[in-house]
Amino acid sequence: MLTRRHSSLAVLALCWAAVFFDGFDVMVYGAGLPYMLDDASFGLDAATAGTIGSWTTLGMLLGALGCGTLTDGLGRRPVLVGCVLAFSAGSGVCAMAGSVGVFGAGRFLTGIGLGGLIPVCLAVVAEFTPAARVPLATGVLMSAYHAGGMTATGVGLWLAPGHGWRWAFAAGVLPAVVAVPLLLRFLPESPAVLWARGRRREAAETALAHGLPDPAGGPAAGPGGAEPGRSGERLRAVAALVGREHRAATLLLWLASACGLMLVYGLSTWLPQLMRASGYGLGSSVGFLMAVNAGGIAGMLLAGWVASRFGAVPVAGTWFALTAVSLLLLSVRMPVPLTYVLVTVTGIWLYSASTMVYAVAGGLYPAALRAPGLGWVAGVGRLGAVLSPWLGGYLLSHGHGTWGFPVFAAAGVLGAVAVLLSRAVRREAAPDGTGAAPGTRTAAV
Repeated sequence: MLTRRHSSLAVLALCWAAVFFDGFDVMVYGAGLPYMLDDASFGLDAATAGTIGSWTTLGMLLGALGCGTLTDGLGRRPVLVGCVLAFSAGSGVCAMAGSVGVFGAGRFLTGIGLGGLIPVCLAVVAEFTPAARVPLATGVLMSAYHAGGMTATGVGLWLAPGHGWRWAFAAGVLPAVVAVPLLLRFLPESPAVLWARGRRREAAETALAHGLPDPAGGPAAGPGGAEPGRSGERLRAVAALVGREHRAATLLLWLASACGLMLVYGLSTWLPQLMRASGYGLGSSVGFLMAVNAGGIAGMLLAGWVASRFGAVPVAGTWFALTAVSLLLLSVRMPVPLTYVLVTVTGIWLYSASTMVYAVAGGLYPAALRAPGLGWVAGVGRLGAVLSPWLGGYLLSHGHGTWGFPVFAAAGVLGAVAVLLSRAVRREAAPDGTGAAPGTRTAAV
């Protein structure tokens, strides 16, 4: 029989593999973009590239909002598999696209799968992980995103110069071959979902096998806090997020998530081009994308470790503020070696600031609202992700590339304020002063 610790590690490893490919397919666009813009036969310009980036993140918004609800009726494992298949298919469309429009459609399909996967993985990991270790597990999980991003950058640097940018996107089909069989074979379904769908014996056996509490001891609710298939209950769960008790914290978390994802997707899409606008060469500019993702891996592990001791809220707020400072420094032209160091340090703060918003949400919401809460924090946050690729394209196409870093730094400041206020307003609303409903077990925030 698996202990709770061994079970949580196995689930974390499977979700890590899925998020690795998610990060690959997100970052491959930024890694391949300089070569695509230099490909005159394809006909892509900076403004259109920014618009396509926004189509991708619009797909992510729809995927994040939709998949959080679909898990109630379909279960978490089928939704994860569907997400992987969607973004793999989208990458295949991009690799074979004969026009910019078809390429954009492929990125939109990719975005739907990418947007749905991470919130569901976060909810799965939170359910199979002891509450005190959720911030650390969240950091470890999201390190996969940056490992995938570094791999995408390496693939871009290796394939694009000699073989063309299409091969980098063709590599994005691999998740359908590698991750899907692993998820179908080894990822357990949520006992809460099984219980709520009437499969009570299977739910009890799954909980026992993975060292989880007996689902009969809690409410028979799905991950959205509602019995699967009953849309009225799901709508009531969503309404509770903006009800009197949770409204202020929810709105602040949405704002913080939007700022965080504006930073993540703005820099993931446009960092190489912003560095070229600052006078750096093509090779080093793409290399900076690898450096920022290397910092992202270190930052995820560091943020998770620190948050498990001091809480996710102060870490998220501090990381947002440090991101703003680092981006302002990047607007100053420096020697290339020093710039690589600064870009790496920026990655430490930038990506984990956004991820810690999810850890904050997982700790502030009660268990019945945790999955829809995470889904809506991630989904509404995608508005920042939709805006930032277009904004970067607008600045670059109008000759204002040097404004990019200060504009994104402002998002870091706003994110810091929002996330630090979220716990204060939640504690005012919660009668026991813990920032959660009485009796609710939460991660440290």
